[in-house]
Amino acid sequence: MKSDEEIMFILEAFDLTQSYRDAGELAGVDHHTVAHWVAARAEGRLGGEGARRPRVVDAYLDKVEEWVERSRGKVRADVAHDKLVALGYAGSERTTRRAVAGVKAAYRAGNRRVHRPWVPEPGMWFQWDYGTGPVVAGVKVVLFCAWLAWSRFRVVVPILDKTLPTVALAIDRALRAFGGVPTYGLTDNERTVSVDHVAGIAVRNPDIVALSAHYGLTVATCVPADPASKGGSESTVKLFKADLVPTDANLLDAYSSFAAVESACEALMVELNARPHRVTRRAPVEMLAEERPRLHRLPEHPWTVAFGQTRTVGVNEPMVAFETGSYSVPHHLAGAVVWVRRAGEQVVVVHVDEGGPVEVARHALTTPGNPRIDDAHFPPAPEGALARTPRPRTAEETAFLALGEGAALWLVEAAAAGVSRVRAKMADAVALGRLGDPAAVDEALGQAALLGRFAEGDLAAIVAHRAAATVGEAHSAGEDRSLAQGTRGWKELGR
Repeated sequence: MKSDEEIMFILEAFDLTQSYRDAGELAGVDHHTVAHWVAARAEGRLGGEGARRPRVVDAYLDKVEEWVERSRGKVRADVAHDKLVALGYAGSERTTRRAVAGVKAAYRAGNRRVHRPWVPEPGMWFQWDYGTGPVVAGVKVVLFCAWLAWSRFRVVVPILDKTLPTVALAIDRALRAFGGVPTYGLTDNERTVSVDHVAGIAVRNPDIVALSAHYGLTVATCVPADPASKGGSESTVKLFKADLVPTDANLLDAYSSFAAVESACEALMVELNARPHRVTRRAPVEMLAEERPRLHRLPEHPWTVAFGQTRTVGVNEPMVAFETGSYSVPHHLAGAVVWVRRAGEQVVVVHVDEGGPVEVARHALTTPGNPRIDDAHFPPAPEGALARTPRPRTAEETAFLALGEGAALWLVEAAAAGVSRVRAKMADAVALGRLGDPAAVDEALGQAALLGRFAEGDLAAIVAHRAAATVGEAHSAGEDRSLAQGTRGWKELGR
């Protein structure tokens, strides 16, 4: 195929010599070529395409078009060539590549997506997405990137995971950086937002619905695998990654701590939001001042999930599990739902009641198999194997234990000593109490338990002895009485 310059030189040579052969010698081509282009000029065909010669692949173009259509323009030329060879194609792979490229170009021209410029309203939309951040101490940081569509105000929050509590906290921080809540929030179809798709309809995560209700924010999601529908957040992610993730291009050093990443994010946010945007030619921080009155008011407190991960306190054991460790919670919260989060080297447990969120426990981090227990979180310990209180089950046991604490002590000590005929001796004590003073019998039982006297008749002897001692109390010494023997009995001596 001759270039335009070669064709014009051939025609100039013919105009000069008026001879096909002489013009061919001057242009370095055959005289038939000169005749062809002179005839084409005479017919007005110089500006049109020349007639295409038949190709070997033309007989198989229908198949190539079918494969390109079925694959939506993704079939590779080498794969198509192998399929054509199996059908008897004898052409070269280069010819196949040219044919496939032409069919793909025609397919894209007929299926090209046309975008209409999006003109957002103030206070209506914000978008968020995630980007891969730097690695700090072997842990990969995730960048939560958000922006307000009208003012182009950008926010980046470094996070360590994409669980719902972490995402809820990042959304809360972004909204507070905006100074209000827009009407809609657009994001991708993460599991924290959409749990399923039915007939192309996204099924929302119930937790994200609760978050939306708390902030008065309607969460919408883009079409799956369609980055163009949230191009603003995609561009924001690229912008922050370019300046925050150490690469050979930006020559950034590795971060020493997570706090260093947070400081870098804050500094970059200030820089980008103070710089005029290429579309609006205005600084986003200036436009945010105009957009802020159109935003809704923020709730006073973050959504409860931002306090951490939800855990249900054990009913029999008031403990919660968090990051392979186990931590105690006040026993009156047994069966309740609490929120657990990590704060540095500590674990914080929060419970939300009618009065709002309240911190109910704080423990140092622990390791598996070593639970953190606060004795104040548990009621008094129940009776165990070494300490038990007698509980009557029959009428005879009730009558005996009704005598008092001495009776209970006697039963415990007698049972521990292996005394025989315990029930019969209990019945004797009850009968003795009915015949005399029950309180005296109870005191005697307590004394018998302390002295280890459990034989037959021991209780009656102790009761009798205590009764005799009580009678003798009239001759006991006191402040106004002496036990010294008088001389009155001696006055009759010798008479």
